Amino acid sequence: MNLSSSLEGRLATLLIIVGMAGFGLGFGMGANDLPPLLAWLAAAFVFLMMALWLARLLGRPVAALVRALAGAVHSFRDGDFAFSIHADRQDEFGELVQAHNELGRVLRTDRQQRFQHELMLDTVVQNTPTALLLSNARGHIVYANVAARHLLAGGRKIEGAHVEELLSAGPSGLTEALLQGETGLYHAEIDGHEESFHLDRRDLQLNGQKHRLLLIKHLTRELTRQEVATWKKVIRVISHELNNSLAPVISLCHSGQALLRAGQYERLPKVLETIGERAKHLEGFVKGYAGFAKLPLPRPESIVWSELIDALAAQWSFRLVTPAPATKGWFDRTQIEQVLINLLKNAHESGSAETDVELAIQPLPGRVRIEVRDRGGGMSAAVLENALIPFYSTKRSGSGIGLALAREIAEAHGGRLGLQNREGGGLSVSLELPDAPNRSG
Repeated sequence: MNLSSSLEGRLATLLIIVGMAGFGLGFGMGANDLPPLLAWLAAAFVFLMMALWLARLLGRPVAALVRALAGAVHSFRDGDFAFSIHADRQDEFGELVQAHNELGRVLRTDRQQRFQHELMLDTVVQNTPTALLLSNARGHIVYANVAARHLLAGGRKIEGAHVEELLSAGPSGLTEALLQGETGLYHAEIDGHEESFHLDRRDLQLNGQKHRLLLIKHLTRELTRQEVATWKKVIRVISHELNNSLAPVISLCHSGQALLRAGQYERLPKVLETIGERAKHLEGFVKGYAGFAKLPLPRPESIVWSELIDALAAQWSFRLVTPAPATKGWFDRTQIEQVLINLLKNAHESGSAETDVELAIQPLPGRVRIEVRDRGGGMSAAVLENALIPFYSTKRSGSGIGLALAREIAEAHGGRLGLQNREGGGLSVSLELPDAPNRSG
């Protein structure tokens, strides 16, 4: 923008013209024998009138433009971004109008994008099978999707209702779970059928206000399918084990009958011994599954680590790569010792050299990590993914309950069990257990 097209340049040009006209008028009046003071006063008056006329001439469109800009700002404040201004000016006000129109365009585009995003998000939330319930600090529902309305209110709108009043008419088991607000799996009787739900509670801040988000997922079908699949796997494994044991027993019984008929009594003890071995194997197999199903709750107590390490060393050889912790452990010794014995047994059966089987005990903030390491063949990605699933086994004689039982014991203690292949070959099994309550707090 050059000086001649700017507002400042145009105003200066007009003032120069008016000034020259006033000076020329005063000089002309003085040349006509008028007193100089009167001539210059007359010239000043004419200059002032012309200046006021020019100010009005220049100020009227500027004032109209300022009013239009003020109206546009008020429209923006009210959320109306469709307001734009047309002004064919090449000065600073023209630049201001262009900036305003560009701002309006950006705001319109942003609002349209946000609207599309919110519409897409609302569509996803409304069509998800998980019931979503959002309440404020006073317990009033501020948002609920379709699944939540059908589950809790028969499909009617529930925004604005109080959570407790709404839940008082809902399924009793689910109502108690929602009122307690604890994350977990719950069961409730609906229309005479027991249904399973998973409740997840989140406390969050929205616009500086406390809110509570409840996510309720209907799991009955998923759990039923999982239960059926588990039963199929159990039946398959048990049938396999029974057939492996009963087929030789039946064959040996026929052999025993033939020996009796032939009078060869000296061979009967061997037949009976073999039958007894298969019966004992089958008994151990059944007891293993019974132990998994009837696992008692852990009874944690203070445990001296050196005593546990000595007990493990009496059954399986290993190399202790960390010193025994000075602080006592807090767990059910019988259960954890059984887990570690099973892990050490697996390490020795992995093909690892005895000197490469290691035990590490590392205290961590609020917990302790126990690792059993070997230099065997490790596990493939598929085996790692399924190794902790009950009844899954890659051993010909395995029942698939060893690692699953270990995980069950770890989780019952509030801990966890993890598997990881080691660099250079081998497997590392980590068992993490929480500290005693008075130490972790």
